[in-house]
Amino acid sequence: MTSLPPPGWYPDPQYSQRLRWWDGQRWGAHAAPPQRVAPPPPPQKGPRRAGVWVVAGGLVLVAAVATAVADSGDRSKSASHNARATSFASDPATSPVPSVSVTPSSARSAAAAELTAAPADRAQAGSRPAVAVLATLTLKGRAPQTGYSREQFGQAWTDDNGDPGGHNGCDTRNDVLRRDLTDVTIKPGSNGCAVLTGTLHDPYTDTTIRFVRGASTSEALQIDHVVALSDAWQTGAQSWSREKLVDLANDPLNLLAVDGSSNESKGAGDAATWLPPNESYRCAYVARQVAVKARYGLWVTTAEHAAIARVLSSCPHQVAPTESGAPPPNPQHISGPIVRHPTTSQAAPPPTTVEVYANCAALNVDYPHGVGKLGAHDHTSSGSDPVTDFTVDTSLYEANTDRDGDNDGVACERH
Repeated sequence: MTSLPPPGWYPDPQYSQRLRWWDGQRWGAHAAPPQRVAPPPPPQKGPRRAGVWVVAGGLVLVAAVATAVADSGDRSKSASHNARATSFASDPATSPVPSVSVTPSSARSAAAAELTAAPADRAQAGSRPAVAVLATLTLKGRAPQTGYSREQFGQAWTDDNGDPGGHNGCDTRNDVLRRDLTDVTIKPGSNGCAVLTGTLHDPYTDTTIRFVRGASTSEALQIDHVVALSDAWQTGAQSWSREKLVDLANDPLNLLAVDGSSNESKGAGDAATWLPPNESYRCAYVARQVAVKARYGLWVTTAEHAAIARVLSSCPHQVAPTESGAPPPNPQHISGPIVRHPTTSQAAPPPTTVEVYANCAALNVDYPHGVGKLGAHDHTSSGSDPVTDFTVDTSLYEANTDRDGDNDGVACERH
């Protein structure tokens, strides 16, 4: 059964800069500029309809309108319905329903830029409003947890998956760390895979976390399944193939590097039971949950749907991320330290402006730990630990090779 939005002012499908009155069944003749909304005419009485309300500066947008026919499984009718919803007939009363795709893309992009975003959100930025994607999700009760175990989703962080980054020679956890951290250093001999250290600006707490690989330190930073695997199991995943379960558990769309204590606090909660303490990230967070559930065909519960809708009501321009943002490619057969996403002070100059430094004191001002060529290792003879966090830039090293006193491929190395 087609679900229509309730009476109210909505963006005019023909003229996006004004509002038009929708009486619950059809468009009315009343129109008003979006900043000066005239008092609405008395709405027609009738049963209330379910929908998602998005409120932004007096502009109300209902997004649960383009997918009602999906419940019947009739794809052709759904396509026809959407085509009709985006065009406005000469007689406003004959236009079927308000369209969910009415926000101008330029305005949407400008507003989206103001929202808090994690590195993954910037890499995987999509174009569809999250409220529109939410409207496509099936509403259904939670299934029992019978049969669930983490092992159902495969070995933790296995590289044997069909996701972006799968079969690249590196486990999923390190793929995500390389994507989400800055000032990253890589363990020598790991073929560019294992992250030794890095910095995370945690989206869940809005704090900065220094990551150091180690048995007693690694858990301070954890990888969160944005849609928890237990939640997925109870909202449609029980019937999946082993391959699809493994893909969900390792999909970069469903993974974020976050503060460990926040991840543990979340547990297997959905949006109805847990949201990030950092309120400025909640829009991006629920948008990612919506994107994952839409990609994998998972449903949402009534309470979960309501919680997501409440969050998105404050950010109508929030877009759902896409699958396009793969983990950084894993460079094979590379040994030695590799610095990814260097800080400004460590960034190598462009090839056309490679600088020759007068001495190591001058070089270390810009590159505090020195500069080395690809594959180089710091040689030490005094028993001290080798420098592993120098900047790797072969062109810059070759321009300053006279500063490499011990000929180990690293110039001006310094702890």
